[in-house]
Amino acid sequence: MELNSNIAAVVTGGASGLGEATARALAAEGVRIAILDRDAERGETVASEIGGTFCAVDVADPASVAEALAKARDAHGQERITVNCAGIAWAIKTVDRDGNAHDPAAFAKTVTVNLIGTFNVASQSAAGMAAAEPLNADGERGLIVNTASVAAFDGQIGQIAYSASKGGVVGMTLPMARDMARSGVRVNAIAPGLFLTPMLQSLPEEAQASLGAQVPFPSRLGDPAEYAKLVRHMAENAMLNGEVVRLDGAIRMAPK
Repeated sequence: MELNSNIAAVVTGGASGLGEATARALAAEGVRIAILDRDAERGETVASEIGGTFCAVDVADPASVAEALAKARDAHGQERITVNCAGIAWAIKTVDRDGNAHDPAAFAKTVTVNLIGTFNVASQSAAGMAAAEPLNADGERGLIVNTASVAAFDGQIGQIAYSASKGGVVGMTLPMARDMARSGVRVNAIAPGLFLTPMLQSLPEEAQASLGAQVPFPSRLGDPAEYAKLVRHMAENAMLNGEVVRLDGAIRMAPK
C-alpha cells in the first residue's frame, strides 16, 4: 500500500522501544497514528509529538482492546496498518536452584500478554479491515505486523514462558494470513534479535557492548528504527505476506 495521510495505523506498545520507533517512522510518511499502550504519560507525549492519538489499553482484555480501537477509529478512521509491539519479558527457569517449579501464574501472564494480547488486537483489527473498502487494484485492505522474537527459535535459559509466547506468535502468522487472504488483509511477523529497547538501555554500557559483540554483523545492538524500516517495507510490498522475518544480524542465541 502507499503510505500517506489517507492511511491510519495503530501501534501497540507505541509509547517506547520498537513501537515508538514504528509510530514515528509511519507518522513521518504522513500516516495517522494511534498509540495503544498502558503508559499514559509517555504515550500522550509521543502521540502529541507526532500528531497522533493516544488510547489506553490492556491488550490482555478484549473489551479494553475494543474500546481502544473504537477511540482510534473515531479519531482517524479504520486502521489499515496494525503493529503489535506490546509485550513483557520475565526470566524464570523451569525449576530454580532451590528446586521450586516455575510459577504457573507468571507463565500464564506472559502468554496472556504476549500471545493472547497479540491475538486480541490482531483479530479485532482484522475484522475492521475486512469490512473496509479496498485500497488498490489488488484488493488490499490492510496489514497486520506482529512481533515475535528470536527467542521463538533460540530460547535461552530462563525464557521458557517468553519463548512459548513468541513461538505462538510465529505459529499463528501463516494461518492468520491464509484466513484473511480473501479479504485482502496481509499478516506478517518480525522476530527481532538484540535491540536497544528500554530493557537493554537499562544495562551498563559495558554490558550493552558485550551483547552487541555477539551479533555476527553488524556487531552491535539493533536500532529500533531498523525494526520500523522493516514494518514500512512490509506495508509497501504487497507480496510480503504470511512471513516471519528474523531481524537479528545473523545471531543464533546461545543457551545463556
